[in-house]
Amino acid sequence: MTALSARPQAIRGGLVAFPAEGTVRAADLLIEGGRIAAIVAPGEALPDEAERVDATDRLITPGLVNAHTHSHLAIAKGMARAWTLELHLHNGPWTGGGQNVDDRYLLAQASAAEMLLKGCTACYDLVLELPTPSPEGMFATAAGYADAGMRAVVTPMLADRTFWQAIPGLREALPPEARASVDAIVMASSDMALAACERVLAHWPHDRAQVRPGLAPTIPLHCSDDFWRGARALADRHGAPMHAHLAESKIQALAGQARYRMSLTAHLDRLGILGPDFTAAHGIWLGEDDLALLGRRGACIAHNPSSNFRLGSGIANVPAMIAAGVQVGLGSDACSCSDHQNLFEVMRLACYLSRTASFDPDDWLTPADVFAMATRGSARALGMQDLIGDICPGHAADLVFLDLGSINFTPLNDALYQLVFAEEGRSITRVMVGGRIVVEDSQLTTIDYPALRAQLNDRAREIFAANAPRRRELAAIEPYVKHFCVGLAQGRIELAGNPAT
Repeated sequence: MTALSARPQAIRGGLVAFPAEGTVRAADLLIEGGRIAAIVAPGEALPDEAERVDATDRLITPGLVNAHTHSHLAIAKGMARAWTLELHLHNGPWTGGGQNVDDRYLLAQASAAEMLLKGCTACYDLVLELPTPSPEGMFATAAGYADAGMRAVVTPMLADRTFWQAIPGLREALPPEARASVDAIVMASSDMALAACERVLAHWPHDRAQVRPGLAPTIPLHCSDDFWRGARALADRHGAPMHAHLAESKIQALAGQARYRMSLTAHLDRLGILGPDFTAAHGIWLGEDDLALLGRRGACIAHNPSSNFRLGSGIANVPAMIAAGVQVGLGSDACSCSDHQNLFEVMRLACYLSRTASFDPDDWLTPADVFAMATRGSARALGMQDLIGDICPGHAADLVFLDLGSINFTPLNDALYQLVFAEEGRSITRVMVGGRIVVEDSQLTTIDYPALRAQLNDRAREIFAANAPRRRELAAIEPYVKHFCVGLAQGRIELAGNPAT
């Protein structure tokens, strides 16, 4: 990694995007000790000893923050077919299985490489290890991000029920031979999983200002009530944040209603799970009462429009979330269900999709809205809002430099609108994390990309060859799962305030 400059740095001559203001204006920045020390008018005096950094013809933004991803599925880019969320979960044992501890490091590096090159400097990573998380696996994932120079919250995904057990009636709808196949896939007990997580949280070896641990009970239906309570107690004991997929699909909402006789959100609240440290991913099938409850508890939602579209899960009502007082961040989700880790694509899609809910343009999300979600909102989801997500004195110098001479900004009419509607990451020339340069001249400085690419291609071939029997086995069962879920999805959700039918 390029070393942190011992001298203060005076970044002069650029346009600076300020998410809190929703504005772009000319400003000079003083960086000291990896943090923003001052923001001054162009040409205003800064310390003489400061190293001058020429930002002429550059747009400077805070690093984007990915509020929801899964590094263990970085290996499965392009593997998903015409799958709903349920078929994606059904195929999970072969798309994300068969990995070892070394793969955790490799896949975190692969995820970091894509995100850094596309201007994302921090992420919330939910990592699955089967049959139970291990301290070694979580530590290796964290090391992959730390060595890349990226910030992350690394959370083991937790469950004590398999997908086929979680959806009421699904296992019973399978023919006997199919039941035997899925019954062979087992999760570790909640006691074993929570004991492993206790070791992860108690013995975390990394700088928590850069990479910190959390907990991620994966989906409400996949975890028993006792497991949820145990995870909440463990998170409270160690001050760890929590993250879960919530009401991502209509089938989840219907199955939750069948199992709990209330919404998934209400059930989690009854268990004492919701709070300011809780992030709900997706939240597509939430009613007004659910959103009001999340707002009262101070919870966050990670909006993932790319994967929601890819999986046909639906369109989240983000304006309603905001109206309910819920903080919203943006996420890419996994490479297996969105095919990228590009927050520029996510911002653009989030802005566009808000226009499907109303014919009144006053109701639409603006570029300033989604830019704030991809920075300040996502930083809040990570629990890092006092460190990242904005350009202001005291915040870390996590900065992205974009070339205003690129075609995306030519002609330069409105830098913020063009950042959201025209940019895809190709204009990025430099990325800094804590004042350190991790991308320079559009090239990674912390990762040997050719070596990473060769190793990742080799491991993908090895892992998917080893997983081929499981893939064939699950493919044979897939029509039964599809038929059951399509039928279930015809049901009506009868929950107070729920707009879906």
